[in-house]
Amino acid sequence: MAAPVKAALLQITSTDQPQDNLGMIRAMVAEAAGQGAGFVLTPEVSNCLSNSRAHQREVLCMQDDDPVLAGLRAQAAELGIWLLIGSLGLKTGEADGRFANRSFLIDPKGGIAAWYDKIHMFDVNVDAHETYRESDGYRPGDRAVVAATPFGTVGMTICYDVRFPYLHRALAKAGATILTAPAAFSPVTGAAHWEPLQRARAIETGCYVLAPAQTGLHTRPDQKERRTHGHSMVVAPWGEVLLDMGTETGIGYAEIDPAAVTSARKRVPSLGHDRPFSLDTSAL
Repeated sequence: MAAPVKAALLQITSTDQPQDNLGMIRAMVAEAAGQGAGFVLTPEVSNCLSNSRAHQREVLCMQDDDPVLAGLRAQAAELGIWLLIGSLGLKTGEADGRFANRSFLIDPKGGIAAWYDKIHMFDVNVDAHETYRESDGYRPGDRAVVAATPFGTVGMTICYDVRFPYLHRALAKAGATILTAPAAFSPVTGAAHWEPLQRARAIETGCYVLAPAQTGLHTRPDQKERRTHGHSMVVAPWGEVLLDMGTETGIGYAEIDPAAVTSARKRVPSLGHDRPFSLDTSAL
C-alpha cells in the first residue's frame, strides 16, 4: 500500500555554469530534506540553461561523467530521499552532435531508479520575439516511463510533453498515480496555458501532477534574453491547485496522499471508459 509523502519542489534560476547550479541545488535539497521532504524535485535543464550551442558543447558531459548527476545521486543517498532531477542536458555521442534532455528518478540509495528522455521537442514560433527550435540541439526520446516508489507509481514527462494528453493517459493506464512535469516554460505560453494544462492532465488521469519550474532571467547581458515562467505547481487528482510558487526562487511543499488518487478515480472512473470509434471525414 502506497504511503503519503511530503514533496518539495525547487524553483530555481539555472545559469549556464553547471558547477554553480550544482552548489545551489544541493543547498536547497538539503534544506528541503531538513524540513521533512521525502521526495524532492528539480526543474528541467537543472544543470545548464543556455542559448549557446557552442557553450553547451563546452560544458555538458556524457551521463557517466556528469558532475551534477553524480553530486545529486550522492546527496540523495546521504539524505535517504527520493529525488527527481527534472532533467539534465547531456551529450549523447550521436553523430549529429545533439544532446539528450533527460530526467532521472533517484532512489534513497543514490541509484537511478528510472530515466526518461523528453519525447516532444519545443519547436514553435511563439511570437515575433520568441522562436524555439529545441530539436536543433536535442534529440527526442521514444519511450514513456513509469517507476514504482513507496508513495506511488511515477510517470515521467518534461515540459512541452504537457500538451500531449495521450502520453499522460498512457502513463496513468500503466499505473502512474503521480505525473512529474519539470519545466522551463516560456513566459508567453506560461501566462496563457501553464495552469490549465497542468490541471487538465491531473483531472483527465486522476493523478497528482508535480511540476517544478525554472523562473526568471537566465542569460548574461551579451546573450539573447531567455526568461522562464516559474509558477511551480502541485495539482491534486481532483484538479485542485495545492501549490503555485509564483515567480520567486525557493522551495514549495505539498503533501502527496495516494488516497486522493483512489478517491478521484472512484468518483469519475474515466480511465476505464475508453471506447473504440471511427472518424468520419466525409463531410469535409
